[in-house]
Amino acid sequence: MPYVPPGGGGAAALTASQAAALVSMVINFTVGRKKYAEVEEEMMGYLARSEELRRNLLAEVDADAAAFDAVAATYGMPKETDEEKAARTAALQRALKHAAAVPFGVAEQCLEIMRLAEPVGAKGNSNVVSDAASALYLAYGALKCALVNVNINLKFIKDEAFNSEWSAKTSTMLADADAAYARAKSAIEGTLGVTL
Repeated sequence: MPYVPPGGGGAAALTASQAAALVSMVINFTVGRKKYAEVEEEMMGYLARSEELRRNLLAEVDADAAAFDAVAATYGMPKETDEEKAARTAALQRALKHAAAVPFGVAEQCLEIMRLAEPVGAKGNSNVVSDAASALYLAYGALKCALVNVNINLKFIKDEAFNSEWSAKTSTMLADADAAYARAKSAIEGTLGVTL
C-alpha cells in the first residue's frame, strides 16, 4: 500500500506537536540557569504540560487519520434496501461527528500551547525566546487548520442542534485564540525588543 500522508487535521496535530516541542526547548534552556532561578519552579510546571501536549498531539495525528478512515468506510456500506440506507446514513453521521470532534480537540491543545507561549515568552531565556514566537505562530496556524477540519465535517452533519452547538464552540475558540495570540505576541515582543 502506498504511503498516504496525513490530511489537514493530522497535519495540524503534527504542527502543533512541533509548537509544543519549541515551548519545551525554550524552557529547557531556561531551567538550571542562575539568571532564571526565580522562575525555575514555574517553568518546570510549564515544561510538564508542554511535553504532555507534545506527546498527545503526536498521537492525534493517527487519531485524525482513523476518524477520516471511519467516515470513508461508511461510503462502502451497502445501500440497496431502505434498512441498509438508513444504517449507512446513521453510521456516516456518527462518523462525521467523531471526525469533527477530533480536530476540535487538537484546536483546544493548540490554544493551550499559545497560552503557554505567553509566560514562557515573557520569562524564558531571552536568547531563545524567538523560538517561543515560532511556537506561537505554529500553534495559531495549526489551530486554524484544525478548525477548518471541524467546519468541513459540520457541513455534512444533519443534526441541527449539534451543528449549532459546535459552530458556537468554534467561534468561541477563534475568539479565545485571537486573544491568546495577542497576549503572547506582546509578551514575546517585550522580551525580544523587536516587533513580530
